Amino acid sequence: MATYTFEEKDSFIVLGIGTELKSDYTDYAGINKEKESFWRSVEQDGRLDTLKAIAANDYIFAVNEAVNHKMMYYAGVMTDASVKEEHRLIQFPKGQYLVVKGEGRTADELSSVLTGIAFGQVLPAADRYAYVGGPNATVEMGQREGSVYGEMWIPVVTK
Repeated sequence: MATYTFEEKDSFIVLGIGTELKSDYTDYAGINKEKESFWRSVEQDGRLDTLKAIAANDYIFAVNEAVNHKMMYYAGVMTDASVKEEHRLIQFPKGQYLVVKGEGRTADELSSVLTGIAFGQVLPAADRYAYVGGPNATVEMGQREGSVYGEMWIPVVTK
């Protein structure tokens, strides 16, 4: 079950290790396959553990961002530290955010469910707010009773 709110957030920065998504932006199955493959890679090769070790909190960010006309996807954390690997500091602006809360059996399922609700249901029906681009993120916040719980944060503007 997912719920959502629109709320004010201060600006924040996520340190991310990323990959370019090559699938067409309308190919949701292809995009999801690329994202899952990327997550398996960063978990298996230790890059995710490197990020977790320098994180300011327990949140793990899966960030979508358009950079130089490319669809980029990052595993990231909030931190003031840096890593050896190629990385990006992703600036999230101060302002209104759509926050969708939910849970899934896995982090991939959580991300997929929250993305579907945010972009498939809430934003198309929102009469006061619009998403006009910029980075958005699924935030894995923890686990309970065999499920992964978290939120999706999407910056929005007033229509």
